[in-house]
Amino acid sequence: MKVVLTEPRFLKDSINILSELVSDVSIKFDSDKLEIVAMDPANVAMVVFRLLSSSFVEYNVEGVETISISLASLKQVLGRARPSDSITLELDNDKNRLNVKLRGESVRDFNLGLIDIQDNEQKVPELEFPVKVTMNSVSFNEAVEDMDIISDSIGFIADQNKLQVFASGTTSDARVEFGKTDETLITVGEEGEIKSKYSTEYLKKIIKGSKLSDVVNLQFGEDYPLQIEYKVTDRLQLFTILAPRVENK
Repeated sequence: MKVVLTEPRFLKDSINILSELVSDVSIKFDSDKLEIVAMDPANVAMVVFRLLSSSFVEYNVEGVETISISLASLKQVLGRARPSDSITLELDNDKNRLNVKLRGESVRDFNLGLIDIQDNEQKVPELEFPVKVTMNSVSFNEAVEDMDIISDSIGFIADQNKLQVFASGTTSDARVEFGKTDETLITVGEEGEIKSKYSTEYLKKIIKGSKLSDVVNLQFGEDYPLQIEYKVTDRLQLFTILAPRVENK
């Protein structure tokens, strides 16, 4: 297995974001893509990252190859990549290592030991979301950061005309409202309001995906998981499925 990437940010930035939520991961290479599917240690968030074969200038993968590696180690190496460098990933089966080559003004070689992960392969759940919102990722970031001032949980309310992001503390509350515009698309498949709450701590980590795309896709339901997706057409997809905070009624 050997793959070569000439736009380091696609892998570098994505691994930085993933490392906020998970530590050790399995990376699957097949004929179409590099894929990581992992659950955070608290089982609150699942992350799915796909870097398509069309992102690479060379993509030589026979069948399916799966390796397990420490994200912290991989993040450190990729952090050394300059924007103009190319990144080559090559599997050394004999030594059970991943060779990472950074090629620019110089050629730098790093060999990372592979690890064993006992967990079974993670499967992405099939979910149906009544609410779908496409909006500017920076605007969404600002809404999350605004609510972080107030509470450790952030609520979403959607109806046919608007999305509200809100937070309530002991003595304070805050709310941001987004109406339908050319930049904010809102689809609600049910009548009335749909409401759900999620962890502020996790949302603050997930929204770093805005480094990858100016647009974020949100999908959720009533006291139902929230899916936050960033994608670059024909290049990559990164999405997180976040469990809701369900309050006792």
